[in-house]
Amino acid sequence: MDVTSLSESKDPIGQVAIEDVISHAKVVTTPQRVTSQPLLASNTKNDGKESRKNNIKSLTTDETERSCQLEFGTYCLWSWEHKEMMNDSTIKRLKDQLFVARAYYPSIAKLRGQENLTHELKQNIQEHEHMLSEAILDGDLPPLVARNIQKMDQTIARAKSCTVDCKNVDKKLRQILDLTEDEALFHKKQSAFLYHLSVQTMPKSLHCLSMRLTVEYFKSPPMDSASSHAHKFENPELRHYVIFSRNMLAASVAINSTVANSEATEDMVFHVLTDGQNYYAMKLWFARNSYKEATIRVLNFEELNNIKNEGTAKLSLTEEFHVSILDADKPSIQMRTEYLSVFGHSHFILPEIFKNLKKVVVLDDDVVVQHDLSSLWNLDLEGKVNGAVEFCGVKLGQLRTYLGRNIYDADSCAWISGFNILDLEKWREHNVTGTYLQLLQKLQTRGEASWRGAALPISLLAFQNLIHPLDDRWTLSGLGHDFGVNAEAIGNAVSLHYNGNMKPWLELGIPNYKKYWKKFLPQEERFMEECNVSP
Repeated sequence: MDVTSLSESKDPIGQVAIEDVISHAKVVTTPQRVTSQPLLASNTKNDGKESRKNNIKSLTTDETERSCQLEFGTYCLWSWEHKEMMNDSTIKRLKDQLFVARAYYPSIAKLRGQENLTHELKQNIQEHEHMLSEAILDGDLPPLVARNIQKMDQTIARAKSCTVDCKNVDKKLRQILDLTEDEALFHKKQSAFLYHLSVQTMPKSLHCLSMRLTVEYFKSPPMDSASSHAHKFENPELRHYVIFSRNMLAASVAINSTVANSEATEDMVFHVLTDGQNYYAMKLWFARNSYKEATIRVLNFEELNNIKNEGTAKLSLTEEFHVSILDADKPSIQMRTEYLSVFGHSHFILPEIFKNLKKVVVLDDDVVVQHDLSSLWNLDLEGKVNGAVEFCGVKLGQLRTYLGRNIYDADSCAWISGFNILDLEKWREHNVTGTYLQLLQKLQTRGEASWRGAALPISLLAFQNLIHPLDDRWTLSGLGHDFGVNAEAIGNAVSLHYNGNMKPWLELGIPNYKKYWKKFLPQEERFMEECNVSP
């Protein structure tokens, strides 16, 4: 699904576009002419030429990668990581011959007295096309391929010996090249679409699990586990965690990892907010599975009485954006793409949902906790509302086209959701929810796409000067899109955030990081076995 821009850019140079995979913002700020890096001097003339070639090649490759991310987002990261070199030399040879033969054929066909050569060239082209239509690898080619290659070589040599207009051959070569590039772009777009479809679609096994649990819920006798713990739900003296999720397995891992790494669990209360479709499955799931002495409460967001605004009437999870930026203040300007996750619309009514609570920790369902979080509750937020890890790779000034004419500090860093501690008393004092509603009305969103896209400016503007920066060690982001996260950094992080499209429960998840998530999956769960959900 594409998320459209909330407003057209008034800047003739700068521009803003928003595209969604989970919601991907694509922001370009005040681009200027790109200048190349200065080439290093070399001791010899030949070394200088080679150095220039390597520099140009590197710059071209970097520019290709940046433009790919700008258009296709994390698909490019995935495709580069899984790129395979074509080692089938015979297939390559056939394609090269076919390319040259097609370029010469129109010119040869116009020559008088070359009817036999024209017929032979046409026949060889057809034979090559037939072989390539049935073969992808060298092993798929017929036994007579060597003879056909030799025949084509001889025919091309005869064609080259003829006097033809080089301009016509060159023109045909360019036409074929253009067609080939168009075909490659078509396949790239097709692959990107299938990739995005795959990362947005719930795996069949997880859908099966949800359906089986829903059916089982209505077949089972009523459960009163929630009522027996009702006194804990609004007790401000306990440690309350909030998770917005439609994925019971992901929410279960987030809870299990938090509990497993905690020394004391009897005062831990987890509030899982989901939608009506997944509510009953989650109710049964958390009733069947125990998490030491922690209390689990599942809420149907759509049935909460606290929702009074149309903008927050349906469940809105954390929104994830990829932001592509041109740094105009640097000597060598290069496009770079960064990844941000921000609060969804539902987060902004937390004080209304939990009216008696003073402080909560909000975890995304794609977070894995690796260490005890007890010390987080003793953290002094110094009067701020939201304790979050800042991301200074993106400054608000770099998003000025999208943030509009609102007042903000251009040098202020963006912040990342997924692992946040919220002071709900300060939230109410600063009326953050009221600020959110004003911004939502001001943006005048139309349709779900722009409504979801509005989460980026609203989250950044609503918490202006209300962010308490957490130490980077509290959470390590990027495990859902960055193939190069350092293993030592992973081991040292208090929590891991799989923000990005390549979630650990998906087939396309980054293999090296899946083990940290899978270790907290439930073991010997009957419904998981029946639905082929493998731990």
